[in-house]
Amino acid sequence: MDSAIGMALSGLFGTIIALAVVLGLAFFGLKAMRRWQDGTFRSGGTMPEHPLRFIRALPVGQRERVMLIEAKGEVMLIGVSGGAVTLLKNWGDAGEGPSGGTAERHEGEDLS
Repeated sequence: MDSAIGMALSGLFGTIIALAVVLGLAFFGLKAMRRWQDGTFRSGGTMPEHPLRFIRALPVGQRERVMLIEAKGEVMLIGVSGGAVTLLKNWGDAGEGPSGGTAERHEGEDLS
């Protein structure tokens, strides 16, 4: 009877160890993939000078959407459809576009 309990506990312990190894490999694998996708893996751990950054998207049809992105410090509004990408508006500097980070407040306006 004692040997059956011991075997069950050793099997459970082995399963827990195997699960920890698999979860650890998945965590570090996903972390490496994210670094590779961001370009930091190839550039030695530093972020690219001007990364492409997705800000927002708004669907306007079945396969069409309007997207706000930042590339090389410029904020752009683009239209994306099934077979084309069209530049709709370009703000020169990221600080002056709609994603500048500061909300303009008008007199008498309550932002809460």
